[in-house]
Amino acid sequence: MIKTVKIEGMSCGHCTSRVAAALMGLDGVENAEMSLENKTAVLTLSKDVSDDVIRETVDDTGFDVVGIE
Repeated sequence: MIKTVKIEGMSCGHCTSRVAAALMGLDGVENAEMSLENKTAVLTLSKDVSDDVIRETVDDTGFDVVGIE
């Protein structure tokens, strides 16, 4: 399963690394491919991870989720 998370506020590689590390810490997230240019995280999931959990995890890093597809 793949989910694309649109994230506002990331401005550098350190930002994307911080968000990726947080997302990779979630049970069920196998990979988090970050794009600073597109302001996205493309998540490869081994099982369903709720949008609320993803949103809360990103919020805890100081950035804002503006959409999850």
